[in-house]
Amino acid sequence: MDHATGGYDRTETTTGDGHRRHRMTLPPGPAQGAADAHFSAAAIADDLRAVRERAPLVHNVTNFVVMQQTANALLAIGASPIMAHAEAELDELLAYAGALVLNIGTLDAPWIRAMEAALAAARARALPVVLDPVGAGASRLRTDTAMRLLGSGGVTILRGNASEILALAGAAGATKGVDSTLSSDAAREAAQGLAARYRCAVVVSGVVDYCIDRTREFRVNNGVAMMARITGMGCTASALCGAFAAVQSDPLHAAVDAMAVMGVAGELAFAAARGPGTMAASFLDALHHLGVAELERGLRLETLA
Repeated sequence: MDHATGGYDRTETTTGDGHRRHRMTLPPGPAQGAADAHFSAAAIADDLRAVRERAPLVHNVTNFVVMQQTANALLAIGASPIMAHAEAELDELLAYAGALVLNIGTLDAPWIRAMEAALAAARARALPVVLDPVGAGASRLRTDTAMRLLGSGGVTILRGNASEILALAGAAGATKGVDSTLSSDAAREAAQGLAARYRCAVVVSGVVDYCIDRTREFRVNNGVAMMARITGMGCTASALCGAFAAVQSDPLHAAVDAMAVMGVAGELAFAAARGPGTMAASFLDALHHLGVAELERGLRLETLA
């Protein structure tokens, strides 16, 4: 995959007013074999339609940096977000939720207690839970908190970059703040081990996105490099995992749904963008308008196991 464009063709023209305009041609996705029928563009579109029809409440205990971005993304695909971390109301609010997303991006003691309480309440209700271990490996606090949440049981989907996944697996993953210095390929074995140990689906985000559980593995080859220039895109992927987990009972399927929708929407947004600022807005528009036609044209999904 071309790191600059994600493996698709992009042409640039200049209009009479001096502004640059971009056109992108998405190559057709690979043909889906019979074994992949449940993970086809049509199946992903069905789950996206279910999100829009049911508007599941996705409860986020997340970080200050990304609250608005992730809430807007959830709204754009048709879900209903709530961002709440006060311990006194968590149990009451989770009674209405379809999924819980825990994001450790901005940690302190009260937020950690809130995440632990929310996880316990979600586990008691058998709600799907997504854990985003932002910056695991960068500090002991982050790594220990993520490991404690993961070890408590009840996490349905674990989504992180390669460095975060390697840190949780006990490998020597290099981190740069909360960003990864490693490719997603480097964390495949670590992800397989975490999926087996904690009986959850694991997503390793990067230039390609790996979605793994104990017996299956998929690679989503969508997305563009500019997505890494917009804060909170990884956190947005975790939030979308929560939305799809609320309507799709197979955690791996929900993870594939989220990463496919993220990647294809990112490519469509890039086609209309002039830079990271306009792409952030175009990304929300692409999520809102995404449908089966765009997924069938753009999805590049591989079955690895």
